[in-house]
Amino acid sequence: MIAESDQRAEAVANDSRLGSKAPAFVQRHGTLHGAWRVMIFVFGLAVIGGGVILLPLPGPGWLIIFGGMAIWGTEFVWAQKVLLWTKTKVTEYAKRAADPRVRRRNLLITSAVVVVLAGLAIWYVTSYGFTLPWDIS
Repeated sequence: MIAESDQRAEAVANDSRLGSKAPAFVQRHGTLHGAWRVMIFVFGLAVIGGGVILLPLPGPGWLIIFGGMAIWGTEFVWAQKVLLWTKTKVTEYAKRAADPRVRRRNLLITSAVVVVLAGLAIWYVTSYGFTLPWDIS
């Protein structure tokens, strides 16, 4: 029996779509293709850098990072494989999250956390009123 991940690995290894997506006239000229690859790398790096900056700030940091990886994926096989691996993992987690038992468990855990937080909020308000924590005497 062949595991599904092994089948995907073979498909990636045999996939003729992997590789440079540069226009044909760029691929024909070695120097131009090298400059193209450098330009793609620098642009992708700038986009990923912007995404990393947005990780602790409000903004779609991970989305921008994956966008930079997609830019790299237009030219570099390793980036294409990383994106394929990421897509596979996200699909697996989405299928796992759709399982009724997992959904039920997550709903119960979320409900318990909400009840505990509501209890703490009620306790705080009854003990101190609506006073901010740094104004308590």
